[in-house]
Amino acid sequence: MADEQKTRITVDIYGQTYTIVGTETSNHVRLVASMVDDRMREISARNPYLDSSKIAVLTAVNSVHDYLKLKEQVEQIEEELNKLKG
Repeated sequence: MADEQKTRITVDIYGQTYTIVGTETSNHVRLVASMVDDRMREISARNPYLDSSKIAVLTAVNSVHDYLKLKEQVEQIEEELNKLKG
């Protein structure tokens, strides 16, 4: 990973500017930032009384929940595939 070229990109998430440094493409970072921004705005629209810190935590909780559900689905599909392979 040390040999990989790092990129620096500035993104806007929920009205705040962040500089993200990493090895992913700028398009990937922009997509991730856009998805986080969208999710925060959805949560804020449903819970207008929450401050941005609580919205950020709920966004993280929802995102990790989604990740774990998808991971579980992938594991189930891999098990089924292994059974089919015999």
